[in-house]
Amino acid sequence: MNALTQPALSANLPSNSAFWVNKTELKRCETRSQTQAALLTGQVRLRVDSFALTSNNITYAAFGEAMNYWGFYPTNDAEWGIIPVWGFGTVVESQAEGLAMGDIFYGYYPMAQYAVLNADRINARGFMDVAPHRAALNAIYNQYHRCSQDAFHLADNAAAEALLRPLYLTSWLIDDFLADNAFYGANAAILSSASSKTAYGTAMQLKRRAGL
Repeated sequence: MNALTQPALSANLPSNSAFWVNKTELKRCETRSQTQAALLTGQVRLRVDSFALTSNNITYAAFGEAMNYWGFYPTNDAEWGIIPVWGFGTVVESQAEGLAMGDIFYGYYPMAQYAVLNADRINARGFMDVAPHRAALNAIYNQYHRCSQDAFHLADNAAAEALLRPLYLTSWLIDDFLADNAFYGANAAILSSASSKTAYGTAMQLKRRAGL
């Protein structure tokens, strides 16, 4: 786990330090600071409190162009991007009704001190980021879960949640996909990446299947 803990937002908008990675040479990294803009109606600013780092994040970078992972938090620099991460953020400023300062959300964040999201479909469970540049991206990455109302969230287990939750979701989807296709007539499954967290979760799901 890597945690970025910041003080509360002051009256003056802070600079937002972010971790930039060269898109074609991933070992080239820089920390850059950008002045933040005032929020528009419907936007919310969250302090990125903590996030998980796994080989999954390297996949986001390696397939950043092919699967548009660079598109979640664009830098407006063709050579450099920000790798997304799963973790937790706290609302420090809000122009979105239903999102208050101090609310904590689990979701897909940038490697940065702050994230500005365009919130919509706000309810007790969370909200969706509907920023135009994210409209064509997979909706599962645009969901932000309100931790106080999230049955999966335990404050004392937040580190493990950030590390395992997104990968377990992939495991669940793999199991569900195979089941929907009757396992293509197979009665055995072999996991070629048996040490990965996604494989652990998939094996646990598959073990519950009769006849496999």
